[in-house]
Amino acid sequence: MKWLGSLIVAGALVGGCSKKGPENGTGSGTAAGSAVAVGSGSAEVIPPYTPAADVPAPIKAAIAAPDRSDADRKLDAGRKPGEVLAFFKIVPGEKIGEIFAGGGYTTELMARTVGEGGTIFAQNTKEAMDKFLRKPWSERAAKPVMKHVVGVENPADAPFPADAKDLGAVITVLNYHDIVNAKADRAKMNKAVFDALAPGGVYGIVDSSAQDGSGTRDCETLHRIDEAVVKQEVLAAGFKLDAESDVLRNPADKRDWSSSPRAAGERRGTSDRFVLRFVKP
Repeated sequence: MKWLGSLIVAGALVGGCSKKGPENGTGSGTAAGSAVAVGSGSAEVIPPYTPAADVPAPIKAAIAAPDRSDADRKLDAGRKPGEVLAFFKIVPGEKIGEIFAGGGYTTELMARTVGEGGTIFAQNTKEAMDKFLRKPWSERAAKPVMKHVVGVENPADAPFPADAKDLGAVITVLNYHDIVNAKADRAKMNKAVFDALAPGGVYGIVDSSAQDGSGTRDCETLHRIDEAVVKQEVLAAGFKLDAESDVLRNPADKRDWSSSPRAAGERRGTSDRFVLRFVKP
């Protein structure tokens, strides 16, 4: 199935787990924004990234942690996790759900941010785990910082166990279009998210923009979705649109090329992406 191929790229590959990078900070140092990492005897360029000044300290510390892999650090500049997690109001001690966690790039950053008092319910489908993700996910899950992450193998339209309730946030990053490709019941999924959140809880969605009016046409071919579709479907579940961020916007993107990491090549991380924050009233 093509959507599963997309998921492994967006998860295990994007999560930096399909090939583990150095985990001891050698070469990359401890600060976000390092330009070069040393691995396997050769220099590897890590694009510089420094979170915005107003990003909260716990999120900055998560990004700068010296035991993050260089493979993950390579993705930071294109994904701006500091600004995105701050926008979604991820804070220490919080209980969070994640839909299509993939290989766990975002999961690990959230786990570091919520700390000892927090919990992450990280969902992947059993099918995707069996076909692509079990090894990379297991490698990441073995890291001590992931001890408060609960891996969930459920369908996307029933993403969380019964004890995942009164959550402070549920997020899905670059995978709403894959939920379309998986033929999941999105109305059921969004209702499940609504039910799992505490009042005032955040439903945060990031994905690559398709051309306006295209609906779900480009979900499988270009790995993009029309932002209007996402808004319509989530609002129908009872959410309110609280805010939108332009931190990942790229007006120069014509939205006519595949944002899949494998296909994007050097354009990876440059697609025009919408960042939406919904809240449960």
